[in-house]
Amino acid sequence: MIKNKRVLVTGGAGFIGSHVVDKLVKLGNNVICVDNECAKQNDKFYWNPEADNYKYDILNYDLIESLFNGVDYVFHLAARARIQPTINDPAGTIKTNINGTLNCLEAASRYGVKRFIYSSTSSYYGVANKPPLSEDMKRDCLNPYSVSKVASEDLCKVYNSLYNLETVTLRYFNVYGDRHPTRGEYAPVVGLFMEQVRKGKKMTIVGDGEQRRDFTYIKDVVDANILAATCDDKDKSWLGTAFNIGTGVDHSINDISAMIADPEFHAKKIPARPAEARTTLADNTKAKNVLGWNPTVMLPDWVKYYWDRENKRYTG
Repeated sequence: MIKNKRVLVTGGAGFIGSHVVDKLVKLGNNVICVDNECAKQNDKFYWNPEADNYKYDILNYDLIESLFNGVDYVFHLAARARIQPTINDPAGTIKTNINGTLNCLEAASRYGVKRFIYSSTSSYYGVANKPPLSEDMKRDCLNPYSVSKVASEDLCKVYNSLYNLETVTLRYFNVYGDRHPTRGEYAPVVGLFMEQVRKGKKMTIVGDGEQRRDFTYIKDVVDANILAATCDDKDKSWLGTAFNIGTGVDHSINDISAMIADPEFHAKKIPARPAEARTTLADNTKAKNVLGWNPTVMLPDWVKYYWDRENKRYTG
């Protein structure tokens, strides 16, 4: 575990980042949180009052550089997120996700940060690879989001090999849990469906609803970040490489809707979307063997617990 260290989290007021910040604070670390609150799909931003909080943009290198001074670990989560919104703004996506990552890597390298943990995406795999998806498969970027995130993976690899900055990339598979965004039609599907049902609206199922996703619980993702920072496996060949962070189990979107409400009464189909994979399913063997990471929560169990807890199970 990380304790009594100085750590920096970019995107630290967002969904995943705020959970990482909370965990690091709870472990007794001096946490610096950077976020510019630009994520339009977020209902709110979560600033931990025990962290040193800065509403800064990672594209402004002169503004953020000094924050890296004396930092032991960097968790880089700040990014333009979600596939569909980035299709409408490829230039802004590339600028933020690549140049912003470069700024953070450069500052981390300049100040001798011990390790840099980068948050990437399962959209690396596209449609060219047959699930289950393993880290040694070829990249197949279908949209500006995946292009920007995968290019940043390459930057992390270069800073690891050329500039002696230890980096670890985590490829997340569809993260869900408390604080997941629910605003707008492109919000993550679990939170979106729950919010639609709460408001008495029909769940919007994209296409035929038979596309499948590997859903990963937020606290398991946080654990993966901590393990990636602290892993001290003697074989250092895994530094600079990527790890799948997924459960190894997938569910169709129709399955998700049925977990939340009776789809016969509470769902409607909307047109299919371009540039998205049909199926994602993680081979998480590498994360288990090297990082010692294992998923602890499965989606059906969490939905049942959460929905029962909220007393908002709808049946028609």
